[in-house]
Amino acid sequence: MTDHTDHAVAPPRHRLAEFTGRGYDKGRGRLVCAAWVLLAEPIQRSVLVPPRLRTRLLRAFGARIGRGTLIRHGVRIHWPWKLTVGRDCWIGVGAQLLDLDRIVIGDDVCISQQAMLCTASHDADDPRFEIQLGPITVGSGSWIATRATVLRGVTVGEDVVVGATALVTRDVPDRTRVLPPRPEEKPR
Repeated sequence: MTDHTDHAVAPPRHRLAEFTGRGYDKGRGRLVCAAWVLLAEPIQRSVLVPPRLRTRLLRAFGARIGRGTLIRHGVRIHWPWKLTVGRDCWIGVGAQLLDLDRIVIGDDVCISQQAMLCTASHDADDPRFEIQLGPITVGSGSWIATRATVLRGVTVGEDVVVGATALVTRDVPDRTRVLPPRPEEKPR
């Protein structure tokens, strides 16, 4: 197998005690954030909460969710007020929407089981390991398949298929398929 690791320059040793979180705004006051944290687990995890009730509760906390959208149990949404989902979408069991920045999902989008949309990372070159944010947009008609990951600052175009376990680190044009890497075959 080929080693794709960049060994040229090691990042500085991190001093996590100096982390400030600068540039990160939760988007709501402490009371609203605390209320969401207390209610999020039972709302999101329980099979007993019907999808329509889950959607209503997410809307009550500021999520913009279109008609006909189905959000299954086990979906984790960090801050609902930073989430916009179009009409007739499916968000599968165990999907994670880590929306420290905005996530905008178009109409007729399927986010499959255990897929992850992650709007945050850290600056590996900063000794304080400060946060880096970037919104994610998923265009109408797209499918983010099971266990695929879309990282911060990415726009996934319309009618895109992101295959199971694929990692998306940059923008994807309309009507494109993104497939996970295949393992290299050993010569016989």
